[in-house]
Amino acid sequence: MILRLNGVSVRRSGRTILGPIDWSVGPDERWVVIGPNGSGKTTLAQVASTYLWPTTGTVEVLGETIGHVDARELRRRIGYAGAGLEAAIDPALSALDVVVTARHAALGPWWHTFTDEDHGRAHQLLAEIGAAGLADRPFGLLSTGERRRVQIARALMPDPDLLILDEPGSSLDLGARETLVRDLAGLADRPRPAAIVLVTHHLEEIPRGFRHALVMGDGRSIEAGAIGDTLTGRALSAAFGMPIDVAVRAGRFTARLSAGPEPANDEVHERPSRSARTSGR
Repeated sequence: MILRLNGVSVRRSGRTILGPIDWSVGPDERWVVIGPNGSGKTTLAQVASTYLWPTTGTVEVLGETIGHVDARELRRRIGYAGAGLEAAIDPALSALDVVVTARHAALGPWWHTFTDEDHGRAHQLLAEIGAAGLADRPFGLLSTGERRRVQIARALMPDPDLLILDEPGSSLDLGARETLVRDLAGLADRPRPAAIVLVTHHLEEIPRGFRHALVMGDGRSIEAGAIGDTLTGRALSAAFGMPIDVAVRAGRFTARLSAGPEPANDEVHERPSRSARTSGR
């Protein structure tokens, strides 16, 4: 098992913001975690990536139990990208340095030494994610989409067993989002990382190749399992607190507010999309 959460909860200021939740991710699985803002998705990602310890429960990552292992060493096997990490990166660092420092799970070059092989891998990863031309540019001067790409390259730098991407499509325009979704679909087809977890609140950001889903609401799991059985209008309506229709076209999911009962035939101009389910991709 790559990741296992058992009875995990997180409390802040006397309020439970996550859990209790049980969830597991196995080898070769690509999961999407979806839910509204405030549903606990980012907290879950931080717990799974060992950057946040739970208040209750146990977390097993890559065969190790959090609290009984040096988390700094374990993080070398985990690729993580998210808004919180982005805010901690020195904006003066070049994109190449942002990527290569992940070799030692660090946020800056500091006292570490990097080999020609390390720099070569960083260049290769930037190229694979479509950011080769950004290598020498300061991270703080990159666009939102460019920073997201650099972060993903950074997350892949240590050749992780587990990759966790926390809302990588946030704030991207349509073109940047679709390019990112395409690249993530390609990444999902590779044998490594062994497992990928993608956090989002937009169904349109789910790439092909992600075959498992966890729907969250109010800090808890609403549905979890095969993506076609999980991303349903019923589950999404419960998570977002409003009637939602889900549709699938060419392997991509979309969601919209339910239009309610269909009008009589003589009133139909454009039928609303109906709830749809798929058995996977």
